[in-house]
Amino acid sequence: MQKRKLGNSGLEVSALGLGCMGMSFGYGSVGDKKEMIRVIRAAVEQGVTFFDTAEVYGPFINEELVGEALTPFKRDAGVRLVIATKFGFKPTVAGETRWGGLDSRPQHIKAVAEASLKRLNIESIDLLYQHRVDPEVPIEEVAGAVKDLIQEGKVKHFGLSEAGAETIRKAHAVQPVTALQSEYSLWTREPEKVIIPTLEELGIGLVPFSPLGKGFLTGQMNENTTFEGNDFRKILPRFTPEALKANQALINLLNKIASAREATPAQIALAWLLAQKSWIVPIPGTTKLSRLAENNGAVNIGLTKEELYEIDTALAQIEVVGARYPEHIARMTGR
Repeated sequence: MQKRKLGNSGLEVSALGLGCMGMSFGYGSVGDKKEMIRVIRAAVEQGVTFFDTAEVYGPFINEELVGEALTPFKRDAGVRLVIATKFGFKPTVAGETRWGGLDSRPQHIKAVAEASLKRLNIESIDLLYQHRVDPEVPIEEVAGAVKDLIQEGKVKHFGLSEAGAETIRKAHAVQPVTALQSEYSLWTREPEKVIIPTLEELGIGLVPFSPLGKGFLTGQMNENTTFEGNDFRKILPRFTPEALKANQALINLLNKIASAREATPAQIALAWLLAQKSWIVPIPGTTKLSRLAENNGAVNIGLTKEELYEIDTALAQIEVVGARYPEHIARMTGR
């Protein structure tokens, strides 16, 4: 596994991380705990050193899962793991699994960090993100609270998720931002307009979540695909039968490149992201050992300039159908 540094921070991680959310939350039925631990530990064995979780995933159980799975490696001097987690939401009622509004008050941030440390069974959080920008709390206060945690040794690096350029600049002026986590993929390219140039200017890394389009870019979906239980893709405009059918043009493109390279569509989608900037570190998620190995194989593909040009030229002729989020969720992004 190749290594990359997130911007100018010096934080070195594997070129691909592992997004752990889907093991406990968001995509229908929860994975078998023992099997999910196997997947996480297999990731370490394959060279992955960057793991992404959050208190809201579950809630709480995903942090506990990641903490338990990685415990055997924490004392291995030859393995430098980087665990990222997030703050910023509040439960509606104590003990419930539903979550309420945003809460990035400094006192709440510090309480969440303490709880996350215990669940993850670590002494310091490597990368602590604000999960979503809270319009009720000035970002300078948020950055100041994380700065305090860094000075106390409880956190090492500060991150933001789905933040707009102005927010990034304001936060960075108080406490240097190591990484921005936002959705970025072949069918979500909005960050290229303003966000990526801002990150490049400030020396901040980009951690794309959903780099495989929440599963769509694997090429395994069509208009007949259904989603079970509480799979949140049920409410996403891009996952209606009509949108899935219309967006197959993207899959046709990926299949063409993948066939020529004896690769899979998912590997080409990840290789394309890796080729954009040297400080971009995607975090594909999976619950399957086979998919883990497939995804990690993307680091060895190395798309040529000609292939990248072919992809970009083709993408310019493809209009992605369907919004990324419904309006009530979209309002929480890009602030």
